[in-house]
Amino acid sequence: MTQQLKAFPINEVRSQFPALKREFNGGEAVYFDGPGGSQVVKSSIDAITKYMENGGANLHGSFPSSRETEEIIANAKAIIGDFLNVKPEEIAFGANMTTLAFAIARALGRNWGKGDEIVVTEIDHRANVDTWLTMAEDRGLTVKWIKVNPDTLTLELDHLNEIINQNTRLVAVGLASNAVGTISDVETIAKRAKAVGALVAVDAVHAAPHIPIDREQMGADILLCSAYKFFGPHVGIAVIREKVFENLTPFKLAPAPTYIPDKLETGTQNHEGIAGITPAIEFIASLGEGETRREQIVSGLQQIEAYENKLANKIRTGLAEMDKVTLYQADASVPKTPTIAFTIDGYTPQEVCRRLAEEHGIFVADGHFYASTLSDILGINGSGGWIRAGLAPYNSEEEVERFLNAIKQF
Repeated sequence: MTQQLKAFPINEVRSQFPALKREFNGGEAVYFDGPGGSQVVKSSIDAITKYMENGGANLHGSFPSSRETEEIIANAKAIIGDFLNVKPEEIAFGANMTTLAFAIARALGRNWGKGDEIVVTEIDHRANVDTWLTMAEDRGLTVKWIKVNPDTLTLELDHLNEIINQNTRLVAVGLASNAVGTISDVETIAKRAKAVGALVAVDAVHAAPHIPIDREQMGADILLCSAYKFFGPHVGIAVIREKVFENLTPFKLAPAPTYIPDKLETGTQNHEGIAGITPAIEFIASLGEGETRREQIVSGLQQIEAYENKLANKIRTGLAEMDKVTLYQADASVPKTPTIAFTIDGYTPQEVCRRLAEEHGIFVADGHFYASTLSDILGINGSGGWIRAGLAPYNSEEEVERFLNAIKQF
């Protein structure tokens, strides 16, 4: 779908996020901590409250609140289907991406053993690494790594044919780095995995609020994300390709369903949280255009991506001009999310973030952000990791200026 990008309605967007009204030390708070979790759109908050006020219920009951809960879940899975270009029956909910990934890994590992191999990457959040490593250790699998180039902050794909081979059972890769923003070439990796019959597990948690996602185009068999990163509540989302899902045997209680997707959803789900998912994605769609909801969602994300990149480029340019600042980012030819990792000479990342909050009301995070393999390779864990500023569609140019002016004071 080709689209002419329109002026981004930043004032209208900001009006839909109540958290932006928070004041801290005499001024409005600036939320640059989106990579750790976005603020929640008002329509999502209202849906959560409405569900709880109207009376929640568990499933399969012969009374209104139970049937309403089932309808809310069905609606959420339908719109997630449009969000990711997947079937609603391929979608399962859980506590968070990590918990779901552990459950999926344990289930898949039942069929694997010595001689089988899995592949993980050095750039990923450990949720898409350790979930598979622990299964590999339990089942005696061999683990191979796709290395990251510490200079370019991109994955090295020159040796894919050796790393991903006839013994490979699964390749786990992140769509975008939650630490440095690099958007990886998942399609190329998935193509090689498919050539040898391996499954592809994609962590899309960080990418989901920033770029359109198409499971089919990407070639993923397992796709994981979380609603709290795209303006909704804390609900983990797992999408498993139907044929793979049908053959999956998760650990579950004996009376629990054996059909998809329910067989992966252990215990009672976060129904009030699930109620908040549909409005969160509807917010994204409201920014776009198109005849179908999928088209509107993709268009909305394109609007978000263009706006966020404009602000991110301004921050990157401004920081690059400051002598004390070291930026950790791929070059301009590599697509990135609006996530900027950096350090400031003479200050620990924690000290910088504390002063930004206390003196300027700007909320920015520090640490390794569970991308600990990458931070080890770059040698920054001993000094406190990175300072990470991440943008969301509710951030403004004025906030970017405020942030840059604050960094200049170090």
